[in-house]
Amino acid sequence: MALSLNEIAELLWQAESTGTPCAPLREQLAEAAASSSTEDIVAAAYAVQSMNIERKLKTGERVVGRKIGLTSVAVQKQLGVDSPDFGTLLASMAVGHGEEIAAGRVMQPKVEAEIALVLERDLIHEQNTVADIINATAYALPAIEVVGSRIANWDIRLADTVADNASSGLFVLGARPVKLSDFDLIGCGMVMERRGDQVSLGIGSACLGNPLNAAVWLANVMARAGSPLRAGDVLMSGALGPMVAVQPGDVFSAQIEGLGSVSAYFSA
Repeated sequence: MALSLNEIAELLWQAESTGTPCAPLREQLAEAAASSSTEDIVAAAYAVQSMNIERKLKTGERVVGRKIGLTSVAVQKQLGVDSPDFGTLLASMAVGHGEEIAAGRVMQPKVEAEIALVLERDLIHEQNTVADIINATAYALPAIEVVGSRIANWDIRLADTVADNASSGLFVLGARPVKLSDFDLIGCGMVMERRGDQVSLGIGSACLGNPLNAAVWLANVMARAGSPLRAGDVLMSGALGPMVAVQPGDVFSAQIEGLGSVSAYFSA
């Protein structure tokens, strides 16, 4: 018997609550959508994502922004898609620079370095431009996203990760805000190290050619969905380089040219 969207959402909720990953959900999502159309299946996956976010909001959580995933062309090809996806950032996901992350707080954690944008104006239009994003952005921060998966062994396709809040875990923001005019968003180099050993290299253009392109996509999608981006929102714009698996006791530091550094500390 096909599972309902509520039942699929419950599988993810229980996986997170118990710390035990669940099996991939793409087949159940296709059955629940009663469709073989990728668009319909992804819509069902976003509905599941929304159900679990709403459930968390009822416990006192607060939305503080959005994350953009699948901004790498290579990863898009791997999952058979041609556009990014998005997830919701909650206040409980925010980690301060230098704050230790407890073991088990994120399931199957991996890290990636990103540029975070913090808005000072709402983005209510359904068709935005790069200029709109620039005008709405207060400042940028270097960031490390700690992604995680409630799906066993990271066995995911597009529908799985969308339902799982775009594989969101935590996000660490740097402490020194920088105006967009004060660094090169496209040409900035990124180096991420684990205790001094280089583990990931990247550049601003790795994120859809320009992190602002990713932000335009997100602003358009959210406005069309009736949940436009608002002043104060944090936008995690997408990975600048390859993600790296986390081991207990790891310390990661990401340096983004012109933007500064940010570190993530994991307890043993």
